[in-house]
Amino acid sequence: MDTTNAEAARRAAAGEGAQWILGLSQTAGRGRRGRPWVSPAGNFYGTLLMKPTGGPAEAALRSFIAALALRDALVGLTGSEAGIGLKWPNDVLVNGGKISGILLEGLPDGWLAVGIGVNLISAPDVSAVEPGATRPVSVLSETGQRFTPEDLLDRIAPAFARYEALFRAYGFAPVREAWLAGAVRLGSEITARTGRETHIGIFRSIDATGALILETANGRIAIPAADIYF
Repeated sequence: MDTTNAEAARRAAAGEGAQWILGLSQTAGRGRRGRPWVSPAGNFYGTLLMKPTGGPAEAALRSFIAALALRDALVGLTGSEAGIGLKWPNDVLVNGGKISGILLEGLPDGWLAVGIGVNLISAPDVSAVEPGATRPVSVLSETGQRFTPEDLLDRIAPAFARYEALFRAYGFAPVREAWLAGAVRLGSEITARTGRETHIGIFRSIDATGALILETANGRIAIPAADIYF
């Protein structure tokens, strides 16, 4: 399979309904901003094809739901919350290392592909990521436990459904609260790079749109999109 998101686009175009798509490997994996996503067999490559309510801004909030669902799935599989945290906007960390990537892509007719990649048994070498970026790790290396992609899908699909139901019933507020409860570096100094600017400040919260609230020397600012370093 090239990518599970591409397969989701094909299935949406063919008139298929909402579904999870699992790929056992990918030949053209992609991360944010077109970055390559190394996709060896044994790791998790999944996409939820869904038709969300609301417009594009509301659809984008599903990245927080995806991160929460993955966190809950990992806690359930490993049997422990220790070391599992959330890095804004949608990374899941284990012992401070990045184990996942989440990529949302809008499709025609209101469909959305929620792509999730998880390093279950292997991770790229640290030399493969840009200097200062969070080191990539695998679930196996950090927990000593081996899980299959099917094991993770069995956990993440119902977890996503629970948060999606909460979101549809009550809006972003309870999702935001749950995400903040698991956030790493909340109340600590971080660096946010938007591509054009670099902001350094205290990570205070996220707002009702999911934007990062950073307290800088020049006051509080809301940052809708950035790469985070600490």
